[in-house]
Amino acid sequence: MLPAGMDPRTPVLVGVGQVVHRTGEPGLPGPVELATESLRQAGADSGTGDRLLRAADLVAAVAPVSKPYPDLGALVAAELGTAPKRTMQSVRFGGDAPQRLLNTVAQAIADGQSEIALITGAESVASWNAATRAGAAPGWPEQPEDVTPTEVIGSDKAPNSEMETAAGLWGPVYFYALMETALRGRLGLSEDAHRERIGGLWSRLSAVAADNPYAWMPAAQSVADLVTPSSSNRLVSTPYPKLLVANLSVDLGAGLIVCSAAAADAAGVPRDQWVFPHGGATATDVWFVSERADMSASPAIAAAGRSALGAAGVGIDDVAHVDLYSCFPVAVQVAAEALGLPIDDPARPLSVTGGLTFAGGPGNNYATHSIATLAARLREDPGSYGLATALGWYITKHGVGVYSTRPPANLFRAVEAEAPDARRVTAPGYTGPATVEAYTVAYRKGPAPEHADEPEAVVISALNPAGARILVRVSDAETIAAFTDGDPIGASAQITAADQLTLRTERTLR
Repeated sequence: MLPAGMDPRTPVLVGVGQVVHRTGEPGLPGPVELATESLRQAGADSGTGDRLLRAADLVAAVAPVSKPYPDLGALVAAELGTAPKRTMQSVRFGGDAPQRLLNTVAQAIADGQSEIALITGAESVASWNAATRAGAAPGWPEQPEDVTPTEVIGSDKAPNSEMETAAGLWGPVYFYALMETALRGRLGLSEDAHRERIGGLWSRLSAVAADNPYAWMPAAQSVADLVTPSSSNRLVSTPYPKLLVANLSVDLGAGLIVCSAAAADAAGVPRDQWVFPHGGATATDVWFVSERADMSASPAIAAAGRSALGAAGVGIDDVAHVDLYSCFPVAVQVAAEALGLPIDDPARPLSVTGGLTFAGGPGNNYATHSIATLAARLREDPGSYGLATALGWYITKHGVGVYSTRPPANLFRAVEAEAPDARRVTAPGYTGPATVEAYTVAYRKGPAPEHADEPEAVVISALNPAGARILVRVSDAETIAAFTDGDPIGASAQITAADQLTLRTERTLR
C-alpha cells in the first residue's frame, strides 16, 4: 500500500546498476553488452530480478560515442526480452543527456504516459582502442542506420562559431583551458596559486574515486602528481596536463529503473530502495562561448539549480550529497559558484564518484553513473537530499536534479529554466589595440615522451576598447614564449591579423 496521500503516478527510482570492464580483463564488451548488464544489475538492485525489466514500457538510452547506434534502447530491450511501447535516445553529443532523459521519463510517468521505464548508457572506448591496436573488429552488434527511436531528446546544434573554429577551438580541452584562465584572471590568482587550487580540487576527487568500486582509476593522487608535467602526465593545453582532463578511454555502463509509485508498490520493491526525483531542471547558456559576457560563469546552472531546489522545497545548504559534472576543473568551479557551494568543504565533497578523470568519462553517459551512485548514497542516509548536475558541450547545456528517499510534497514537474541572456559582442577580423582576457597554449602530442611537451600554438581571447571579444591563434615561437614564460592576462596588446598579436605591456600576477 502506498503512503497516505502519495499520488500513484509519483516517479520513483527503484533500481540502479553500474558495470566497469577494466583494461586487461577478458573480452571486448561493446555498449550493448555493458548497457544490458547495467540494467540487469539494476533489476537485481531493485529486488525484483528481471520482472520490472521485462515489463518496461519505455527504454531511454544515452547516445553512445564508441559505437554510434541510432537506437541503443531497442537493442538493449531485445537483449532483455522486453517489448517497450517506445524508445528514446539523446542527441549524438551532450553530457547533459542523462539528467535530461531522467526528467523526460519522470515527467512521462507523472503524466500517466508510462509506468515502468529504463534509462541506460554505456561506452566501450577502451575496448575499441584495444581492438584497433590488435587490428581486429570487436564483433559488436550492428544496427541499420535508418533505425530511429520513437523520440530524440536534446539539441544537436553545432557547438562552435566560425571565429572559434578559426582559432582552433575545435575540442573541449581547448575551450575549457581557455575558460580556466579566464576564471583565473577574474579571481586575480597567480599561476602558482591557481595551480594549487585546481590541483587540490582534483586531488580531492581522486580520493573519492579511490573508494568507488566502479571507478576506472580508483587511486588517490597528490596535488604534485596531478599538476606536474611528466612523461605520463603530458601537457595538453595550459593549464591542463593529462591528469586534469576527462578520461574518455574507458569501458563503463550504467542503468536506472524509474517507475510510478504504484508500479513499484505492485512489484514489491522494498520501500528502503525508493529514491524520489524531487526537482529536475534543464537550462542553456549563451550557445557560443565567445559570445558570453563572462566565459567563466554560468547563469544557466544558477537558473536550473534554483528551479530544481525550489521544486524540492530546499536550499543548497540542505543538500548533503553533491555530484558536480567534472570534466575539467573550471566546470566544477563554475558550477560550485553558480550553486553557492564551496570547492573545498571536507564534509561535502563535490563528487560522489570521483569525476570524469578518475571515475571515468564515458562519452555522454557520466551523469547516469553519478545519479546511480547518488541514489545508493541517499539510501545509506535516509531522508537526506542529493543534487547532481549534468553538462553538455562547453558549459553550454545543463541539467540539475535533486533527489531524496523522502517522499516529495508535490508531483514531479520537469522545468526548462530561463537563464539571463548575458552576451558580449564579438569582432572577428578586428585589428588594433586590445587587452588579453584569457589564453591557453596548446601542446603537440609527440611520438615519444621527449617530444610530448612541444607547444603548437597559443589561443588568445582579447577585448578591444569597445569591449568586443576577439579570438586569435598565434603559432610563432616568440609570441608562444611570451605566454609560456610570463603571465600576460590583463596585458595590452596589438592585434595585427587573425594569427598575429604582439604584447605591448605585460601584467604579471606572480
